[in-house]
Amino acid sequence: MPKFILNTKIYATADVCFNLARSINLHLDTMKHTGEKAIAGITTGLIGLNETVTWKARHFGVTMKLTSRITACEIPVLFTDEMVAGPFKMMKHKHVFEQKKGYTLMTDEFIYESPLGLLGKLADMLFLRKYMQNLIEHRNRVIKQKAEAAVEDTIN
Repeated sequence: MPKFILNTKIYATADVCFNLARSINLHLDTMKHTGEKAIAGITTGLIGLNETVTWKARHFGVTMKLTSRITACEIPVLFTDEMVAGPFKMMKHKHVFEQKKGYTLMTDEFIYESPLGLLGKLADMLFLRKYMQNLIEHRNRVIKQKAEAAVEDTIN
């Protein structure tokens, strides 16, 4: 199963980073290039424990739906979302927020299993793992920008 871990240093509090990371609205902003929409469950605002959201987006020229549930949530330390229906055999995304002196370390642990056996494993090696990592890196850059801008606004 492919897995990657990303660390992002953000000069803002863990609460701000945590809430931005679980914001449906921010997620939609970061995924405009895929035409992503929240079509069921929690479709705006902040998602919480045991809540679900169904996303509809276009990836690789194909429209897909994915439903995820928040299976763990400890404000503002961590939350985990897991796919309950969608294109993967399994997908789990753990978000951890560590308040450090002057910044928050946001860690994403992303693990998934592709469908289609050997063909899925080949897709992982050729492009899918990197594609998923790029999506989350892009999202993290936006979270960092928004969080640090919010800090700037409170200073000025």
